Amino acid sequence: MSGVSLGLRMICCAGCLAWPVALAQSQGSPSTPPAPNQNAASTQAPPVVLTPRGGIEAPAQPSLQSSSSYSTSPRVVPKPGKGTNLHVSTRLSNLVDVRGQEENQLVGVGLVTGLGGTGDSVNMTRQLLQNLLLAHNVKIDPQQLTPKNIALVRVEATLPPGIVPGRSIDVRVSTLGDCKSLQGGTLTLMELTDISGQIVYATAAGPINVGGFLAEGEGATTQQNHVTVGTIPGGGKVERAVPSQVVSEHGFLYLDARASHSTFGTQVRIAEVINKAFPGAAEAAGEGRTVKVRVPSDLPRSAHVAYLDAILRLEVEPEQVARVVISERTGMVVIGEGVRLQPGAVARGNLTINVAESPQVSQPGPLSGGSTEVVERTELNVTEENNGLVLIPGAITLQEVVDVLNVMGATPRDLIGIIEAMSQAGMLLAEIRRL
Repeated sequence: MSGVSLGLRMICCAGCLAWPVALAQSQGSPSTPPAPNQNAASTQAPPVVLTPRGGIEAPAQPSLQSSSSYSTSPRVVPKPGKGTNLHVSTRLSNLVDVRGQEENQLVGVGLVTGLGGTGDSVNMTRQLLQNLLLAHNVKIDPQQLTPKNIALVRVEATLPPGIVPGRSIDVRVSTLGDCKSLQGGTLTLMELTDISGQIVYATAAGPINVGGFLAEGEGATTQQNHVTVGTIPGGGKVERAVPSQVVSEHGFLYLDARASHSTFGTQVRIAEVINKAFPGAAEAAGEGRTVKVRVPSDLPRSAHVAYLDAILRLEVEPEQVARVVISERTGMVVIGEGVRLQPGAVARGNLTINVAESPQVSQPGPLSGGSTEVVERTELNVTEENNGLVLIPGAITLQEVVDVLNVMGATPRDLIGIIEAMSQAGMLLAEIRRL
């Protein structure tokens, strides 16, 4: 009892100071306690704290708390580079696509091997691996297959127009299961079909290039780029050609405008430019998105491609489209020439809510008979801006539009909401496209 009493730190009131001394004398302990062992002092547990009535004080509870904050970086306004404010002309090949020369998408499902433990779970790939082995006359019980170095993937490729069998095409590979990385994997030979899955147009196989890496341990992981998607340059082989033609059976070339330049004014200008080079050959179609070009009847079939190339080399000045492209996902705003602003007033006020959860564990004291409980601790901070109305003057040129929008000092994501609201109010005279 004397050894125990010497190792405890006593917390008592003034009236009971004699209790530990009397207890020690009753056990015959010496008046001077022995010196503690210096080597064992560093490994001893912390002393137990006694209350005045002989109870045991609960251990110290954790005091760390979670935190949450929101901040914006200082505004950076880059200086504009050197350029020209004149209208720009371009070739017709940058504005239109030739009908009958479309690309075709091929898809398929395959297996990637040699992943070194980063592949799919066993249940996902066991049956596919058994089918692959049966194709090579290897029969194994599926329950004995426990692979972790293969992955189920989706394979895609783009079939260019006019390509012939035997040519190589690039292939894109992406995981379908819980594979962690395609690094070091090789795609087994598989078929690429059309969307119906009935006709095989190409085959694909080869090592995968992921352009990154994944290294992980028990307590840390390092990853560069996206390692569950990769490419196989030249990994596809065309097995079947897709029929295509340049000139229709009625002797016309059809030039379809691309989505970003499909305006009536641009199509009229294209027809005028072609008619200057080849009088009476072109006309804008009724729907306003296509220019129909007549091929001379005395032009031999071998010269059709040269005739088309001469037309696509002509230059035209496309019509300026007043358009604003926004992407809330990336916070991107692109404003084109021709955008106008009408005068008005704008007020904005952000509402920022920070929530921090700090669960704390309450431990009972020794021999107290209590239970461990988790106590929830929540810190909630709400900040609302109190901004006044900002007068927005009218803007005609692109530089004026940029200067007016920069006056509000909004972040790109706030600017997206402001632009949409200005469009609804009729202040923004432009088309909005969302990515």
